[in-house]
Amino acid sequence: MTLASLSPQAALPSPSTAVWQLGPVPIRAYALCIIAGIVLACWVTERRLRQRGVAPGAVLDIAVWAVPAGIIGARIYHVITSPEKYFGAGGDPMKAFAIWEGGLGIWGAVAGGAVGAWIAARQLGIPFGVVADALAPGLPLAQAVGRIGNWFNNELFGGRTTLPWGLEIHRMDPDNPGHALRDDAGQPILEPGLYQPTFLYEALWNLGVVALVLILDRRLKLGRGRAFALYVMGYTVGRFWIELMRTDEANQILGVRLNVWTAALVFLGALIYFVRVRGPRDYLIPLGAAATPTPPPTSDLSQVDLSERETAARASAPEGYRVVSEEQYAAWQDTGIVPPEPAGDEGSRPGDGEPLGDAAPVDGSSTEPADDPSASRTDRADASAARPADRDS
Repeated sequence: MTLASLSPQAALPSPSTAVWQLGPVPIRAYALCIIAGIVLACWVTERRLRQRGVAPGAVLDIAVWAVPAGIIGARIYHVITSPEKYFGAGGDPMKAFAIWEGGLGIWGAVAGGAVGAWIAARQLGIPFGVVADALAPGLPLAQAVGRIGNWFNNELFGGRTTLPWGLEIHRMDPDNPGHALRDDAGQPILEPGLYQPTFLYEALWNLGVVALVLILDRRLKLGRGRAFALYVMGYTVGRFWIELMRTDEANQILGVRLNVWTAALVFLGALIYFVRVRGPRDYLIPLGAAATPTPPPTSDLSQVDLSERETAARASAPEGYRVVSEEQYAAWQDTGIVPPEPAGDEGSRPGDGEPLGDAAPVDGSSTEPADDPSASRTDRADASAARPADRDS
């Protein structure tokens, strides 16, 4: 009789294999789940960026920086918070690079990914708050998918339970990672009893955070990074209580798991930011070659101008972006006219669009007669409206 026969019938099963060989190449379920989560996050972020005026494809430029930085940050956090597995007695320092065996800390992933996204946003001329808010629902969606990889790895489970959704856990082979130990009959060996599927709780919680961010962002029109702060608050609340259920080894501070403290501190930081930061949502108008909005198609296929399609495909990336209000963005989409910069930035009087150097004296006298004052004002106004803004992100 094996340990598997001691488990009740009503239970959630776990895979006994998390790695498959495709010739000499190992295909790991954990890696596939991470990749699938990244793809979904990029898809959601791309749609939200385009809704705010960012040119198509910008998410790929952001992902080139954010994804590697996020993975590096996630691994660094894991290694720093669990150093004994790699540098303690019997540890193997080279295992610190074996990310396919599990061990990615979400706190490091968010921090590293944020640094990478910030670098990409600076290069693209996009305000970082716009990128963060666009990513807000995509991140918890990616985390939910990534947790399925923990299920394949038979890891991140909680204590013993008799609940009908209790989880079966295989005893994994340390000499053959990704595979369960087997008995003399070739059957995978199960740990006795059932366990809390904390990875599943976190995955479902993350899906709830996705819904929370989407609903409140639509109603409140969050901007300036507040949608991202909302995601952080929602996630850390769930991570706090789920972390208390886990029984896997972890470093502790005052008898409490390190990640519990981290969740509490990160929640407080996000809450302070969400409460203190105010302002409307930013929209962007691309400048340069991509400054003309593409109108929705109104004709049938026989009337499509293929030369225009080829020209649009060859259009260069925007030279930059101008931050505008929602009303200005809607007007630009309807008319294609880029709104002028707000007056009063350099050399302008508050409430007056004229430069101080051209203003009339206070007493109404004029030192030099003007040939056509009204015409000169019109010319200056037209030039101001046509000049692109050099606003840095």
